[in-house]
Amino acid sequence: MTTQTTHTTQSTPSTSAAAGAAAGTAHRHGPRIPWAKLAPEVFKAMIALDAAAKKGLDPALVELVKIRASQINHCAFCIDMHIKDARKAGETEERVYLLNAWEEATSHYTEQEQAALALTEAVTVLTDGFVPDAVYERAAAHFDEPELAQLIALITTINAWNRFGVSTRMSPGQV
Repeated sequence: MTTQTTHTTQSTPSTSAAAGAAAGTAHRHGPRIPWAKLAPEVFKAMIALDAAAKKGLDPALVELVKIRASQINHCAFCIDMHIKDARKAGETEERVYLLNAWEEATSHYTEQEQAALALTEAVTVLTDGFVPDAVYERAAAHFDEPELAQLIALITTINAWNRFGVSTRMSPGQV
């Protein structure tokens, strides 16, 4: 995720997401704050981290990982952006559409991509507070140590972007 919306919204206690969630109603989506403008040093650091994290990794794989983590984290802004970026990187519509169910569509992804997606899910969810050895070993079988380090950095970085996007309710298609 490398862009940021500049729109803000105001909410009152009666219309806040917390009040809606507490009452069991859906919250209203829409931008909250322009975090990149308000924390420009953090934004610049994230841009640099993002660029460093994807070095040496296949651009199509990078986008698959970013889309999958963003799906898990429900970051509509990042899903929208990275699907567009994946198309630019030559990714097919079919593989993008099936990504949410990649384990049931394994014939559409290489073993290396499957290992990266499994690691993406494990790092993103951190079930039971750790990445299972079998998932890590599966990825290690398909990536050399420097690539594996980059992949873990990439997964961690998109998860950070997702948290900025979701917490500030960045809207898809907004720049």
